[in-house]
Amino acid sequence: MTDSILSKAATMEIPINSNGDSRTAEDDSLEQDLQQVMVSGPNLNETSIVSGGYGGAAEGIIPTSSIKAPSMHHSNSNPSMMSEEAARGVAVEKFDSVKKWSINTYKCTKQMFSERFGRGTKTVDMELEAQIDVLRETKMKYERILRLARELTNHFYNMVQTQQALGDTFADLSQKSPELQDEFGYNAETQRLLCKNGETLLGAINFFVSSINTLVNKTMEDTLMTIKMYENARLEFDAYRTDLEELSVGPRDAAAMVRIEIAQQQYQIHKDKYERLHSDVSIKLKFLEENKVKVMHKQLLLFHNAVSAYFAGNQQQLEQTLRQFNVKLKPPGSDKPSWLEEQ
Repeated sequence: MTDSILSKAATMEIPINSNGDSRTAEDDSLEQDLQQVMVSGPNLNETSIVSGGYGGAAEGIIPTSSIKAPSMHHSNSNPSMMSEEAARGVAVEKFDSVKKWSINTYKCTKQMFSERFGRGTKTVDMELEAQIDVLRETKMKYERILRLARELTNHFYNMVQTQQALGDTFADLSQKSPELQDEFGYNAETQRLLCKNGETLLGAINFFVSSINTLVNKTMEDTLMTIKMYENARLEFDAYRTDLEELSVGPRDAAAMVRIEIAQQQYQIHKDKYERLHSDVSIKLKFLEENKVKVMHKQLLLFHNAVSAYFAGNQQQLEQTLRQFNVKLKPPGSDKPSWLEEQ
C-alpha cells in the first residue's frame, strides 16, 4: 500500500546516512506530548471562572452558566447573545488555525533535524538542484558587475562635471586674457566636446546599469522567491510522507486506520503542492535563462560599442550606437540622476 502511494515520477528519495530506526522513543514521546496538549487544550466554546488560582481544586470552578444575570428585556438580550456567539466562533477558528500551524511546524522541524542528523530521507531532484545552484552563483556574479558598473558611472559622472567646469573656466579666461585668447579658446572647445561625448557615454552606461539591475533584482529575485516556496513545500512533503510511512507500519486497529486515512489525505495535499511548485520552478528557470541571454547579448554589445567609440574619439559612432539601442539621453546640462533613479 505504501509503495503505491509514495511512487514519484521526477524525483528520487535519497537516504541520509540512516542510523537505524528513524523514529526514537524520545521522538514518539515528544509528538504524543504535543498531541496531548492540542487535544486537552481549553475548549473555547465553553467559558468558566476559576477561583483559587491555577491548578486549584475542582470545587473552585464555577460555570458561567450557573451565574444568573438580572432579567433584561427580550429585545436587548438577543443582540448580546448573537455577539457572544460570534466572538466564540472567531475564538474557535483562531484556535484551530494555531493548532494546525503548531502541528505543521512541529512535523517540519522534526523532519529538518532528522535530515540534518542523518536519521531521515530527503526528496531530491538532482538536475533541478544543480540548476538552482547555478542560478545562485550567477546572481552573485551579476551583482558584482552591477556594483562595479555603478561605481564606474559615479566616477565618470564626476569626470564629466570636472571637464565642464574646466571648459567654462578656459572660456572665461579666453575673454579676459587677450594675449592667450586663442590658447584658452582651443582648450575650452576641447573640454566642451569631451563633456558632450562624456554625457553621451554616460547615458549608455546608465542604460546598461538599469537593465542589469532589472535582471538581477527583479527577474532573478522573482525566480529565487519561487525556489524558496518550492524548498519549503519539499520539506513539508517529506515531513508528511515520513509521518504516513511511520503510521503505515504500526498497528491497524480502528483508531489507527482513521489516523492513517487523515495522514494519507494530508500527504496527498502536500504532494500536489510540491509537484506544482516543482513544475513552476522548472519553467521559471528555463525562461530566466532565455531572458538572461537575450538581455545580456544586447547590453554587452551596447557597452562595448559605446566605450570603444568614446575612447576612439568617434562622436558619430557613439551617437549612432545609442540610436541603434534606442537609448534616450537627458537634455544637456541636466543634473545627476537622483539616488532613487540609480537604484
